[in-house]
Amino acid sequence: MAKDTLSDITGLPDDLGIGDDLTRSQQRASIRVDSRRYGKPVTVVEGLDLPSDDVESLASTLKSKLAVGGTVSDDGEIELQGKHGRRLVEALREEGFDVET
Repeated sequence: MAKDTLSDITGLPDDLGIGDDLTRSQQRASIRVDSRRYGKPVTVVEGLDLPSDDVESLASTLKSKLAVGGTVSDDGEIELQGKHGRRLVEALREEGFDVET
């Protein structure tokens, strides 16, 4: 019988994935809107302390939910085309993040 490994955060089996949810909820994502070339708005999500694979996955999820284009910058910020305010805040909260606007 295989022994389950326990989470350092919760003390519960890692298979439950509860530690991932807690890690996300403890992070505060910050949202701002910048202007790019020709005055086009870009919404930037910053302040996430996640591995690059998780940031890429989150960016993909957000782009799908908001039906927009976007990218992940070299410093780990998620850049989404357009101005998304409330819809982006709701999408991040659905993914388990605390959001600062």
